[in-house]
Amino acid sequence: MPREAVLLSPDEAELREYDEPELGEGQVRVKTEFGSPKHGTELAFFKGYTRHRGRYDPELGAFTMEPGAAPPSGPVRVGNMFVGAVTELGPGVSKLGVGDRVLSYGPLRETQWPHEDRCWPMPEGLSPKSAVCLDPADFAMAAVRDGHVRVGDAVAVFGMGAIGLMAVQIAKLAGAEPVIAVEPFGNRRAAAEACGADVVFDPTGCDAGLEIRRATNNRGVDVAIEYSGAMRAMQAALRGVAYGGNVVAGAFPGPYEAGLDLGAEAHLNIPNILFSRACSRPDRDHPRWDEGRIYATCWRLICEGRLTGEPVVEPVVAFEALGAELPKIVSDPGANIKLGVRFQ
Repeated sequence: MPREAVLLSPDEAELREYDEPELGEGQVRVKTEFGSPKHGTELAFFKGYTRHRGRYDPELGAFTMEPGAAPPSGPVRVGNMFVGAVTELGPGVSKLGVGDRVLSYGPLRETQWPHEDRCWPMPEGLSPKSAVCLDPADFAMAAVRDGHVRVGDAVAVFGMGAIGLMAVQIAKLAGAEPVIAVEPFGNRRAAAEACGADVVFDPTGCDAGLEIRRATNNRGVDVAIEYSGAMRAMQAALRGVAYGGNVVAGAFPGPYEAGLDLGAEAHLNIPNILFSRACSRPDRDHPRWDEGRIYATCWRLICEGRLTGEPVVEPVVAFEALGAELPKIVSDPGANIKLGVRFQ
């Protein structure tokens, strides 16, 4: 029987067998070749730092602040995007054939059954590492657009996880200069340089906000994109952004610890704080832009080789090794950037 990877707790994972369903209308069966999980939002509820907010009520547009949900009980599937080959067609499939290689959404398991409308055909020669970066590239694209990055703007990106690294690349494509990366882990700073960052700062060894101002002739950056979720990063973004500039809050953090100062540079330099989500409906630029257009733009840039996941998806491990490697996403974030999983 095929197997899938599940987390039993933040420090324990296993491979377990599962039953494959019959294919429904428009579905295809896919043999997985490569996959990758999301390290942030996907595990936020599992880690527990969002449960206190209670249930989100879409009609109210607010969390109810009811008692938080209980921690997940039993195994939790993990995984976000995968690349694989179609092995079987369900009824009504018209866009794909057996043998086609596709990108789609699904957990870390040996077979998948997505709808053909949720599949992106893989061009010949495209690296799976780049393909699985479609998501996070969509969130990075939204953050750059929501920040109104323009040619010649100075941009700082905080947090060199997968989204931050894609944001560095997209800001460069948008004509930003310099693009400054801020990240405490050495492997992620090296990845930022590989992704084209002009300047890289380690916030544990300097006052990042102050150094950002010095790197921009004391003006500050026009746009600061915060994707670490750390309070000190948000403070440095407010400290390093130019007068009237934009601070994009893209992360999905738990509550900030005490110490965020909104009365210092933030009060004097009157920046705009913009919250960004690629999957918000409607988009800030509705009706011209929506999530579908963001996906299409990012996929085109990936297929053209103008966005790459090669420095982003590290390390790459065998599916059989996930029992040891998967918990490191939670327990040892410095050991990885975006975990890649090789099935064959």
